[in-house]
Amino acid sequence: MTRILSFLIALALAAPAVAQTTGETSDSTTQPAAEQPATEQPATEQPSQSGDLTMGTDDGEGAEGQPYTKAESGDWLVQCMKAPAEGADESCQLYQLLRDENDNPVAEFSLFRLPAGGQAAAGATVVVPLETALIEDMMLSVDGAKGKRYRFSFCNQVGCFARIGLTQADVDSLKRGKAATLTIVPYAAPDVKLALNLSLTGFTAGYDQITVAPGQQ
Repeated sequence: MTRILSFLIALALAAPAVAQTTGETSDSTTQPAAEQPATEQPATEQPSQSGDLTMGTDDGEGAEGQPYTKAESGDWLVQCMKAPAEGADESCQLYQLLRDENDNPVAEFSLFRLPAGGQAAAGATVVVPLETALIEDMMLSVDGAKGKRYRFSFCNQVGCFARIGLTQADVDSLKRGKAATLTIVPYAAPDVKLALNLSLTGFTAGYDQITVAPGQQ
């Protein structure tokens, strides 16, 4: 499962690379093709000067508008969106890939801060497999305590998404906790609850590195 999630992830389908013919008929009189110059160079000719070469760009910190990993904090990644102007604030979030007991990637969890004063202090986007029973919702709990249920918002080719709000009490619980559990139900096995470990190692330090996204403050 890709990361992105995140920023999930741009999820639009790529447009066809070659335009389709219009189907219009041409004039019955066909024009002869233009004669090719006798000195035409073969397509495989190598560039003669270094100015003809594409040297590429350094993508280590991501291009403008593209996410990149700025730092690691325990089991979390601090992922940021490169600012459009030098000196401008970046938009960053915490990201973790959740795996099952066989180390297979199953879900993605991306957490971001929200402006102060609202009911939610932070938000998170959770991506789970398409084969999830959406009617059963998703459960998030910390250290075995009674958790909260969250509804799924939509599905696409990547998976099914839940966009959840976290109160300040929820965030504080994540900071104090040792491990959180994300529980989903497979569509093919409605009697089975799949519990995924959401590590909280490094959560507090990582949370302190992210700020409210520019434009939301």
